[in-house]
Amino acid sequence: MSDDPTPDDEFADDLGEELAEKLGLVDQLKRVMQYPKYRKLLAIRLVSQAGDGMFQIGLATLFFFNPQNATTAGGVAAAFAVLLLPFTIVGPFAGPLLDRWSRRDVLRYANLVRVVLALILAVLIYFVPTHWVIYVIALVTLGVNRFLLSGLSAGQPHTLPTHLLVMANSITPTLGSVSAVVGGALGLVLNWVSADAVRNAIALVMAAIIFGVAAMLALRLDRWELGPDERPTTRLTQEFRNVLRKMADAVVYLTRRGTPMYGLGIMAIHRFLYGVNFIALLLISRNLLSDPMDADAGLATFALVAGVSIIGNGLAIVLTPTMYQWMLPSTWIMTCLGVSVVSQGLLIMTYRAPLIFVSAILLGLGVQGAKIAVDTIVQADTADAYRGRAFALYDMMYNAAFVGAAVLAALALPDTGWSPGVFVGLTITYVLAAGWYWHRVKSVNFQPRDA
Repeated sequence: MSDDPTPDDEFADDLGEELAEKLGLVDQLKRVMQYPKYRKLLAIRLVSQAGDGMFQIGLATLFFFNPQNATTAGGVAAAFAVLLLPFTIVGPFAGPLLDRWSRRDVLRYANLVRVVLALILAVLIYFVPTHWVIYVIALVTLGVNRFLLSGLSAGQPHTLPTHLLVMANSITPTLGSVSAVVGGALGLVLNWVSADAVRNAIALVMAAIIFGVAAMLALRLDRWELGPDERPTTRLTQEFRNVLRKMADAVVYLTRRGTPMYGLGIMAIHRFLYGVNFIALLLISRNLLSDPMDADAGLATFALVAGVSIIGNGLAIVLTPTMYQWMLPSTWIMTCLGVSVVSQGLLIMTYRAPLIFVSAILLGLGVQGAKIAVDTIVQADTADAYRGRAFALYDMMYNAAFVGAAVLAALALPDTGWSPGVFVGLTITYVLAAGWYWHRVKSVNFQPRDA
């Protein structure tokens, strides 16, 4: 039984989408936060992603900031390929599961699995910090995390009416990112105050505790409150045998709907270009703005640049629902692509402050603003029977794009990370991507659909 208050249901029925769009930012935020199911789902995300931040800090020096590792474009590209390819490959299996299993249970058990894996990693990193098993378990844990995030996105339309999804998508992923940053910051503090032998292990134990709390928070929701509404009657083994066909059906459906597939396509391109920029900034922080042999300084510098980009994410929270009062989601996506063009144009001139910080803020706004719009389009314009597969496909394309970016970065970037020619190429590609997207959507009206 739903625990949403009756006045909210009456409001959702009587107000209508047209009037809802005229609400101010504060009014929309108040309306979103009145829904208990949404607040519960948001709490799960915030706690889970705080654990993610702590977990990633526990592994950060292992993968990227060891003085002997990841100091070259090829080394960073290889690390990202290893981290992201596994889920890109297993991603098709996540969609049918999310359209079959209780999404509440997915959030609960995925976090419990991460508790076990994080504790195993803590023990291994303390006793055998260079063992190959560490990398395997880390990859599995990151794969479970992606599955969990897909479940959060697929379940969100069950917590709110369609006309409030824009505001929800403004709040949810950005606050999740902020929560991950907070978790990461706490992990950094633990690293700085702990002895070298235990610093990574302590961060991973703390991450396990946080994952456990997130699992318990999931129990505040009823088992089927997040869907799916209709569940397949076939056996799971048969579902897996048919997984490629199921994903192909989802691709056909999303393409036929138009707006969801165009949104997924432009975000894949955006992710690809952002990935090249991300690796470039990682190398610039590591090799130009810090002493290449000082791992802690490299991590701190990159954390500063990444932290500054959160300002752009915050602007996206405020601007996206506000701008939706005057423009279509597709127009806002075009605006965000234009902001990203400017961000890359600045880096053509220099990698030094303050322009590198301005660029980070603008790209944070461009990426997050576009993602909020695409999330909303996919959630609102996709039938519930396809939402799990839609978001599994979303993650597959997202990760595959980043792996492609890593390959390009390895071939095109110098080890210092800064190349004016590469940033010229990124700027031009953003312009071409915007042209492609506008050509595809200019004759298509976004028609939110509760199905």
